[in-house]
Amino acid sequence: MLAEIITIGDEILIGQIVDTNSAFIAKELNKIGISVYQITSVQDEREHILKALAEAKSRVDIVLVTGGLGPTKDDITKHTFCEFFNDELVENTEVLAHIEFLFAKYISTPISDLNRKQAFVPSKSIVLHNAHGTAPGMWIHEEDTTFISMPGVPFEMKNLLIKEVVPKLMEFYERPYIIHKTLVTYGLGESAIAQKIEKWEEALPSFVRLAYLPNLGRVRLRLTAKGTDYDKLAMAIEVESQKLVPLIGDILFGTEDEETIEEVIAKLLTKKHLTLATAESFTGGKIAERITAIPGASSYFKGSIVSYATQVKLDVLKVSKGSVEKYSVVSKEVAMEMAVGVKKLLKTDFAIATTGNAGPTKGDSDADVGTVFIGIASPKGVFAERYSMGNHRERIVQKSVNKAFELLQKEILKM
Repeated sequence: MLAEIITIGDEILIGQIVDTNSAFIAKELNKIGISVYQITSVQDEREHILKALAEAKSRVDIVLVTGGLGPTKDDITKHTFCEFFNDELVENTEVLAHIEFLFAKYISTPISDLNRKQAFVPSKSIVLHNAHGTAPGMWIHEEDTTFISMPGVPFEMKNLLIKEVVPKLMEFYERPYIIHKTLVTYGLGESAIAQKIEKWEEALPSFVRLAYLPNLGRVRLRLTAKGTDYDKLAMAIEVESQKLVPLIGDILFGTEDEETIEEVIAKLLTKKHLTLATAESFTGGKIAERITAIPGASSYFKGSIVSYATQVKLDVLKVSKGSVEKYSVVSKEVAMEMAVGVKKLLKTDFAIATTGNAGPTKGDSDADVGTVFIGIASPKGVFAERYSMGNHRERIVQKSVNKAFELLQKEILKM
């Protein structure tokens, strides 16, 4: 069972917005056994849309389209659908009533004829209710292919997909099962892991596939099984993952489907009644951002000092001027003093500190670009590790954030 996603909008093609809709759709389709064969982005242009629809029809069973359903003249999806299906627009009274309801209750500007025209849909379509917007979804099945059109506004599309599209697809189609299990590793590269598990990988059943997904200091190992016998697939995934775990136990940090590493840390800190603070220099608060994205983080996370300037390290974190002059601001010694300083200042059990040179210039230190130090202060003491994270600024920061979580988790587990 194959699907294609078509996103319509010049704003995607010129880089004005990032297409997050396709990733969300693909993930939800995968859950119900529908594989995405291709993702295509096209202009708000009639011929381009018609060509994309025709090509998709020749390749897949299901075509999902997002965008181009607004009230303005550049939103031409409905008109193009009518041309493609040799159809015409007709007014849907239920959609019109919903549009009038939304304007009466939530929108301060008066409803216009343009807004009312959104109630016109192709006569061959089944309307999919968009609870959060004025543009309805549409479902047209023709010659063994289902075409589904949804608004491009992400929160509208997501609700419509979950509430209307997915249930209808599950009812309409018999689908195979697709089961995934993703194990997350930290601290070892893709090729080194491949060598560790080579014999296990070669012995995998033919219907089970392994994918390596490296990303900034971590590698996700995704097992996928696809077929018609759910029990067989589930058993195979479980058996193979149990065989894999002992081979990577020293670098394994859980499964992605369950928790991120920061969520694991959150549970550990909560369970052990421990607290955490951060002192960040070149990471600029990225560690704190990921921690505070977890609901309830205030119970264990006390705060962060973004000590980007050297003077802030001296004045707020009480890093000694002598250490900066002797070892430089990017050093093991300064990282440890930062960790101890924020731990004392915010009265926590643990603290993370980062200092380094993310580039493109050397700044207050002569350290090479990519040189970073990560310090961890705990009830048992303080230490710092030196790393060389390459020469790409964003990658340096993100790899360092991941490494900081890895180091912290190891220390918490010692308590």
